[in-house]
Amino acid sequence: MVALNTLIENQYHTPGLYEDILNRLGEQEIELSNVSRRDIADVDEFHVRGAEVSLELASRIRLENSKVLDVGCGIGGPSRMLADDYNCRVTGIDLSHEYIRTAKGLSALVGLQDKTDYIWSNALDLPFENGSFDVVWTQHVQMNIRHKLKFYSEIERVLSEQGTFIYYDIFKKDSGEVNFPVPWADYASASFLGTTENMDDILERLCFKNLLTSDETDKGTSFLEDLFKKLKKNGPSKLGLNVLMGPSTKEKLMNILLGLKEEQIVLQSGIYKKRAIN
Repeated sequence: MVALNTLIENQYHTPGLYEDILNRLGEQEIELSNVSRRDIADVDEFHVRGAEVSLELASRIRLENSKVLDVGCGIGGPSRMLADDYNCRVTGIDLSHEYIRTAKGLSALVGLQDKTDYIWSNALDLPFENGSFDVVWTQHVQMNIRHKLKFYSEIERVLSEQGTFIYYDIFKKDSGEVNFPVPWADYASASFLGTTENMDDILERLCFKNLLTSDETDKGTSFLEDLFKKLKKNGPSKLGLNVLMGPSTKEKLMNILLGLKEEQIVLQSGIYKKRAIN
């Protein structure tokens, strides 16, 4: 039987990803010596609504000059935004070696290598001391995490007192599920969707205070519907999420859209503050 960590890493493995992105930039006649974050925005934000939702999340909390940990950073789009727009020092961790290699390459490509750092690591065993970060940021990650209590406990551990946890994720409703494949799992064996109620319960027990919760389902549904209209009209983007998901991109995104519309899953964002222990 394949170990779970290997199964999850294989789910996201795209050989030669960084080199493929460079080739696609070249095909668009973008000079590699002058690549901007905008040039790679469509591929480097692997979550529903992409860069748009990352900017919204960032606007909700005080981030300037913060030390931020991006858990499940993918190839680094949000971390580069936080470093560039908010002068944050951002560390990203991910279970995919290829994503970490690509994140490092892309940060160097756009001149943000001094403000970002990427480490191959397991979210259940973060390689940082207690209280190391002002903010922990995570998008579309818990769906691959079986042990939710350990996941959120590690986030709590590495946050400083009064630190902020901000998330944007897909959750199941009660016993609801989705059809496979989806972007985070080709098969049910790699999917561990939790409920918002379970997350809230765990965070409350871990001495977090809820500051804000927002249902993002309608916005996510509209985004995906618009995306399919664009795909029908123009075909896949030369440097979009199809680079990460391959030939099954359309099927995976359609299964998310159906899950949202049929109320099997929800999109939610939220902000929690770590309470000081007296």
